[in-house]
Amino acid sequence: MSNLQRLRHFVTSFAEVLERHTDEAAVLRDGSALLQNLVAVDDWLPAAYAQPDPERYRQYLLHADSRQRFSVVSFVWGPGQQTPVHDHTVWGLIGMLRGAEYAQPYRWQDGALQAHGTAIRLEPGTVEAVSPNLAGLDDIHRVHNAYDDQVSISIHVYGANIGAVKRSVYQSDGTPKLFISGYSNQTLPNIWDLSSESAAV
Repeated sequence: MSNLQRLRHFVTSFAEVLERHTDEAAVLRDGSALLQNLVAVDDWLPAAYAQPDPERYRQYLLHADSRQRFSVVSFVWGPGQQTPVHDHTVWGLIGMLRGAEYAQPYRWQDGALQAHGTAIRLEPGTVEAVSPNLAGLDDIHRVHNAYDDQVSISIHVYGANIGAVKRSVYQSDGTPKLFISGYSNQTLPNIWDLSSESAAV
C-alpha cells in the first residue's frame, strides 16, 4: 500500500468502525489503532496539505464524511506556533505524523480553568484522544509545536465535520469565545485528484 491508498484505506476502515460501534469508548479504541497505523508511515500526505503558514498553524481538511460522522484533518505547525486554549465539543483523535507537539490539558477547578497535569508530548506514530464525554479524557487543551526550528504535522480525526462545529477558545480568565474554525483549503485542489506518484512528500 502506498501514498494516498493509505488515506483511502483509513477513511473506509474508520467508517466501518462507526458502522460497528455506537459506543464512544469503542470508537476511540478501534479508531486509535487505525490512526496509529496511518501515522506510522510518512509517505502519503500530499505536499499541498503539508504547507505551513508563517503567521499561524494551518488546518487542512483531508476528508469529511458525507453523513457528518467524522472528519480527517492535517494540522501543520510552523516553528513555535501554538493554539489558544480551546475545546472541541466532540470526540477527537490526534496522531503525530511528523515532528512533535505538546498538548496541555485544562480542567475547571474551583470555578477556574486551569492547566491540569503536565503537557503530553506526541512523537511520530503516537495517538492521543480527547472527549467531552468520557471519564479520564479531557476536551479542553492548548497545543504547540515542540520545535522552534522545524515544521510539525499531526493528523486529527473528529466525531463531526470539525470545521463547521461551534466551539470555544478561552481567555486567561476562563471566559469562552465562540468560534468556527473552518479550513485552510480554499485555494487547494481536490486531494483525491492528486497523483499518488507525485503528491506525497
